Amino acid sequence: MLTENKILNSKILIVDDETLSIKLLQNILEKAGYENIFSTTDPREVLRLYKDIKPDLVVLDLNMPYLTGFEVMDQLKKLKDQSYLPILVISSMEALKDRFRALESGGKDFLNKPYDRREVLLRIHNIIEVRLLHQESLTQRKTLDRKVKQRTRELYNTQLDVINRLSRAVDCKDSETGMHINRMSLYSATLATKIGLSKEKCQLILNASPLHDIGKIGIPDSILLKPGKLDMDEWITMQTHTTLGAELLSGGTSKLLKLAREIALYHHEKWDGNGYPTKIKGTKIPLVARICGLCDVFDALTTRRPYKEPWSVEAAITEIQKCSGTHFDPKLVLYFIKCLPQILKIKEKYVDQVPDSK
Repeated sequence: MLTENKILNSKILIVDDETLSIKLLQNILEKAGYENIFSTTDPREVLRLYKDIKPDLVVLDLNMPYLTGFEVMDQLKKLKDQSYLPILVISSMEALKDRFRALESGGKDFLNKPYDRREVLLRIHNIIEVRLLHQESLTQRKTLDRKVKQRTRELYNTQLDVINRLSRAVDCKDSETGMHINRMSLYSATLATKIGLSKEKCQLILNASPLHDIGKIGIPDSILLKPGKLDMDEWITMQTHTTLGAELLSGGTSKLLKLAREIALYHHEKWDGNGYPTKIKGTKIPLVARICGLCDVFDALTTRRPYKEPWSVEAAITEIQKCSGTHFDPKLVLYFIKCLPQILKIKEKYVDQVPDSK
């Protein structure tokens, strides 16, 4: 809250080449109760003093040796940390063009010498009041920004927790591979980084990709857990997990949920247009879906499932290269191979638990 005491405790810097003028104004201010008054007769010192003192008001003469008041204001305006420049110009220059130029240069008010004692005090009081209110407004805005950022982080973390729980539920229902989601999402973020996507985008991919198979919640267990090959009707039903996932994730306004929906819907599309569910091809398939689709296949190939043994990394890479330009984006295949050392480190770290046979 702004009080009269705060105004009287404000720092005032007087800049005038005439010592008598400084003493006159200083005497007026001290009698009015102002306590923090600084001054200089050398305008070349203003920039240094301003940085050191950080005054709430600069009282500035215009006609001075070495630097004019206009030149001083030009210097002060270049300070990056100064959004409100508190300057009262007091000068014997009476021409209207000089007054306009002073105000255009950054002065908040203008007084001619000689000035009335009461008028100069009122003008100084008003300028300082505006300055302090401006500072209070900035402080309140920063406090609100911090609270908004904190709340946004809390909401985002809650969203991540829900996503993690949902993806775990799908993973537990779908297979015995408890680490699939960890590997697939980390593979995807690694590949996204390798191709040069922004840090923010890579983080979004890392957090959204675990929901790529969320639609499997709606697939009957008899199909989802079938150890043998699916028949045609079962395969058609299985393919609907992409559209089911997209429906579950639709309507979200956050970047995370929008990206998760894209991945869920399109991660089974193929470069040549023979994927599902929409049969789009090439670059019409969203990049994030192409990334996650490739990483999902690599993990599926190299993971033990109830109906198959895991492929070796070499065999999986050979198959992926064979499908470059048909199933997979050729450029992504090249980048995937380039980041294979990082991929293998992730694979070694997140190893599936071998079920106890007892």
